[in-house]
Amino acid sequence: MKVSNSLWKEELAGKMPDDLSREIDIFETQIGLRKQGKVEERLFAETRLRRGVYGQRYDNGQRHDGKKVQRLIYPAENPTKGPHTLWNAPGMQRIKIPYGGLNARQLEVLADLAEEYSDGIAHITTRQDVQLHFVHIEDTPTLMRRLASAGITTREACGNSVRNVTACPYAGVCPDEAFDVTPYARALSRFLLGHPDCQDFGRKFKPAFSGCHQHACGLVSMHDLGVVAETRVVDGQERRGLKLYVGGGLGSVPYQAKLFDEFLAPEELLPMTQAIARVFARLGEKKNRNRARIKFLVHELGIEKFKELVLEERKILPHDTRWTEYVAEAMKEAEQPLKQSEAMPEGGSDAFQKWLKTNIRPQRQDGYVVATVTLPLGDVTPTQLRALADIARRFTRETIRTTVEQNFVIRWASQSDLPELFAALDAAGLGQPGAGSIVDIVACPGTDTCKLGISSSRGLAAELRTRLAEKSLALDEAIQNLHIKISGCFNSCGQHHVADLGFYGVSRKVSGYAVPHFQVVLGGEWTHNAGSYGLPMMAIPSKNIPAVVERISERYVMDRQKGESFQDFIKRIGKAEVRKLLDDLARVPTDQEGRFYFSDWGDPREYSIDDIGVGECAGEVVSSIEFDLAAAEREVFEAQLMLERGEVQSAGRTAYGSMLHAAKALVKTEHWDVRDEAEEVVLEFRKRFYDTEKFFDPFAGGKFAQYLFVAHQKAGLPYSAETAHHLVEEAQLFIEASHSCYNRMSPQAKSAVKV
Repeated sequence: MKVSNSLWKEELAGKMPDDLSREIDIFETQIGLRKQGKVEERLFAETRLRRGVYGQRYDNGQRHDGKKVQRLIYPAENPTKGPHTLWNAPGMQRIKIPYGGLNARQLEVLADLAEEYSDGIAHITTRQDVQLHFVHIEDTPTLMRRLASAGITTREACGNSVRNVTACPYAGVCPDEAFDVTPYARALSRFLLGHPDCQDFGRKFKPAFSGCHQHACGLVSMHDLGVVAETRVVDGQERRGLKLYVGGGLGSVPYQAKLFDEFLAPEELLPMTQAIARVFARLGEKKNRNRARIKFLVHELGIEKFKELVLEERKILPHDTRWTEYVAEAMKEAEQPLKQSEAMPEGGSDAFQKWLKTNIRPQRQDGYVVATVTLPLGDVTPTQLRALADIARRFTRETIRTTVEQNFVIRWASQSDLPELFAALDAAGLGQPGAGSIVDIVACPGTDTCKLGISSSRGLAAELRTRLAEKSLALDEAIQNLHIKISGCFNSCGQHHVADLGFYGVSRKVSGYAVPHFQVVLGGEWTHNAGSYGLPMMAIPSKNIPAVVERISERYVMDRQKGESFQDFIKRIGKAEVRKLLDDLARVPTDQEGRFYFSDWGDPREYSIDDIGVGECAGEVVSSIEFDLAAAEREVFEAQLMLERGEVQSAGRTAYGSMLHAAKALVKTEHWDVRDEAEEVVLEFRKRFYDTEKFFDPFAGGKFAQYLFVAHQKAGLPYSAETAHHLVEEAQLFIEASHSCYNRMSPQAKSAVKV
């Protein structure tokens, strides 16, 4: 039986830090004021976001698993309903897990909360957080108190704040690391939480730590602040240092982080980060949220000017004893094994041997290993969380961490315990093999619960995982370790930019009906801390994506050269060849067979095609805008090919031209005689589609229109390889937004441009 919130408040009084208790009390009061309509939603939204409380979608009452849920929304989605809509509005609660570290007690508390307040699922995110969905906002203060009593906070899990400080889950036990970054990640997380210099950002700020350069466990290159462990021999002695990066980020247009300091003294990490935060808060964009991340500030100022400003800020910072105290305290919390290790017994079942091959990683400490607990779609049940807590106590000193691939790892497992460890995991349904392999697919929530979701990323991930798992034994060794990552929209929460095979959701109109699609993204590099970013090359109907994976992987196995990586293979054959390989998969049949394409993976609902007519020439009446948008897509793909050939200037000009082409297509729906001059196209587009907000996406607003305006403003200036790459990405997003704008237009507006 669920205990009332008031009883929990009494029970937990004095069992959590005073400052955190006070903050939760204040939040509870703010909820009451919002309920009475005494706090406007705009202010309350940032308040709840800073406590990790999100609104979520319900996709018209259908979840990816087919379970029916009531259609309920936060008032921000429909403000005309008034403040009382809030109290029937389950949302999502994000829970911060610094560097992914958890103990058994915390796992049990998460299990209880998932069971009592959520839909019976705890979801591990790509930034090592935990999310609970379908949580009522009136329950969130109690949920926060119960977490706080176990040493967990939701503070600044969302909002314009410093988000979770992530770190390599193998830090401290990895054979390839320079040294353990865990104490520094722990200290930085503690120092920045609620820090007054971090309360006035225009957008979020994400830090990440890695113990080495070559692996992907920390993904520092795609973060606002990235820290990599380094050692150097100075005057005959080995010294520690930190390679510091700033200005990375994925999102709709990804930016690689820039090197800020080659070898920062560890004692300077906290004050230097504070100085960076102050510069970001002072100079970062505030009004235009689409350009409010630190990556844009670093890009606009240039890394040298940005560094100069930060170093000036560092000089004037008043001394803070916490800079060194927090690190020193964190250093004392070193992990230890539970028992002496002995040799692993020989033999074991086929299932155990398969798990041993993919889910075990040797530690730098002899006799001990890290065991990965694979979580399909990042989901874990309360029963499994409790079993994992028992396992952590039985085999380790409760050394559990979450990973950026949405899994758990159990550190300090003795080799001699592996058969029993596997048996315990398997009994809890946590013994699946394939960690880090092609079947270990990463996906964001997508259309299941995210308001921005366009296509079902989780539905597709589940389908791909099932198909790949069925034939895993037959998969060639060359593709076993490829990474597939899926996002439900362009925002890259599923990290599609850094995958071998990346996909993000888009929509297309076919025969007048919306059909779920995914853009295919190739060229990303997962290793070297997300070493390079891929580019979208073509949109494929969602139902054909499994065939895309099959064709590309088979072609790689058949045609690769000895020792050739997947990235090198794609670069060698070229994207034009890949596009030709996939071209027929981009088409949707218009006959009865086409019904298959009008629903998404994991969703039984289907759009009707009964009323589709066939023209006299066995073809449809197609508007010129559809031809023009297709031409714009062709042009942006040609810009990609130019980038491949190193034709940077041509690539930039062609990408800019594709945006003009798409903008002109929209303008022609209202002004048929618009001329080809860029100035007139941009002027008419701004007047007719930007100023009127017709182009505005329900969630991104006029963000993508700004890409055109900036590109037009800079037309004629030389491009670098980086700026041309960004422009190609932006052009693709502008064209996607043009498709969406056209899809929203009235039939009368569309009929005005039939050919």
